[in-house]
Amino acid sequence: MSEAARYAQLILPVFWLGMVAAISFLEAPIKFRAPGVSVAIGLGIGRKVFAALNGVELVLALILLASCAVAKPPIPALTFVVLAVSVLIVQVAAIRPLLGKRSDRILAGEDLPRSKIHLVYIVFEVVKVVLLVSVIIFLFQVLSACLH
Repeated sequence: MSEAARYAQLILPVFWLGMVAAISFLEAPIKFRAPGVSVAIGLGIGRKVFAALNGVELVLALILLASCAVAKPPIPALTFVVLAVSVLIVQVAAIRPLLGKRSDRILAGEDLPRSKIHLVYIVFEVVKVVLLVSVIIFLFQVLSACLH
């Protein structure tokens, strides 16, 4: 069982990182540049996509934390995992609801200025990416040292 947990600790952060990078830094900005996509349509799509992304992220985070309970990774890697999960929780519990209220107002026809909340979400995404990359690099270094 602990061998499966070790593999999960290597694979899940890579998968999680790929999803966040593809959706947050590729799909999200591109959709608003597509012909015929209004702000309302883009917001509607974005809400669905990010709800799905965050749902999958939460499942991955739970499995990753469970794998860390079964096969204890080195403290630095565990710290990066816990921090990445904490960032996700703040995004889901605090930042996304604020963005949802704002998008509700826009969809209701209000003309609002650019949002600083959105920039906070982006900063959290960047921090989460850095943390996931740190987990991956650290665990692969540990794996590499074990193989030599």
